[in-house]
Amino acid sequence: MDISTLETYISKVPDYPKKGILFYDISTLLTDKLAFKSSIEKMSECLKNYDIDKVAAIDARGFIFGSAIAKVLNLGLIMIRKKNKLPGEVISYNYELEYGSDCLEVKSNFQGINVALVDDLLATGGTAKAACELIKKAGGSVKCFCTLIELEFLSGRKLISVPLETLIKY
Repeated sequence: MDISTLETYISKVPDYPKKGILFYDISTLLTDKLAFKSSIEKMSECLKNYDIDKVAAIDARGFIFGSAIAKVLNLGLIMIRKKNKLPGEVISYNYELEYGSDCLEVKSNFQGINVALVDDLLATGGTAKAACELIKKAGGSVKCFCTLIELEFLSGRKLISVPLETLIKY
């Protein structure tokens, strides 16, 4: 399935979650087995040229793509979670967003590990940048950020200091 066909499986929901926002809904892509399979294959293909040891995925929709990509590439998965979602000792990274602050956490040290960071969407870039910083703080190195959708008009790419691979751009 080519990218333009794949894009037709993304639903556009106006005024959600609030008036003036156009929400890009991936659930319609996920429910179609061929579209979902194609998105995973294409994202996995984007990552084959990077020297990576593991896939790191951002809570929560990033887990959908990250786990499937990790399976295709025969790699382990690092879950980057929101605060207080992981038991035991964690490494945390606090960051500011345009509407407040947030925190991301990982379970362990990733000294010397090269990762591909995966999420469903790149918007303003705040969470993606924080996830990159968290991996670095945990001793790892982000070799690439890979996402299904990039909202170019929000300029999130400017905050990402690693190569960016994306399938669908708006």
